[in-house]
Amino acid sequence: MNVSNEDLNELWKILRMLGWSAVTLIMLAPAVAMQFTSEVNWTASDFIFAGVLLIGGGALIELVAWRVKNPVIRIGFSLFVIAVVGLVWVEAAVGIFH
Repeated sequence: MNVSNEDLNELWKILRMLGWSAVTLIMLAPAVAMQFTSEVNWTASDFIFAGVLLIGGGALIELVAWRVKNPVIRIGFSLFVIAVVGLVWVEAAVGIFH
């Protein structure tokens, strides 16, 4: 099976849309959960941290994707950034590496 750059560029467009949708849902989930349970208790600083981490990671991906035209490198770099953001998120939440 031979995948063309056009196919990968179309995949990239879909992944961008899914990525920004995921950021939105991740930011909304605790805000909605706090309306129904006292077990979720985020402060403004929690939302700021999450926003900086998620939006910053997404902006970094967008910046690199804007400069790099090879879709394979775009997707690979994106997976790397997502992994780093995930590790930082997990460390901040439960302190696995501490």
